[in-house]
Amino acid sequence: MINTVMKILGILIVIAIGVGFYIRTFENQEQGDIIIGLSVLASAFILMPIFLYVRWKGKRLKDYTLTKENMDKMRDKGID
Repeated sequence: MINTVMKILGILIVIAIGVGFYIRTFENQEQGDIIIGLSVLASAFILMPIFLYVRWKGKRLKDYTLTKENMDKMRDKGID
């Protein structure tokens, strides 16, 4: 469900950026800049948090931080 929402939102943002560049080039530069700016804001404040939520769901942050335990595990495996 969330993956579908992400794909649709991503496609809509890419289309909006394309429309913004078209309007900026051939019609009204100010209006095109507004459309492009709103699309970039939507991608940063709507699409990116959804993407991060989906990618980090079910993972523990402790597995990805450099703690003494993780450093010892890396040394045991021969990775320095």
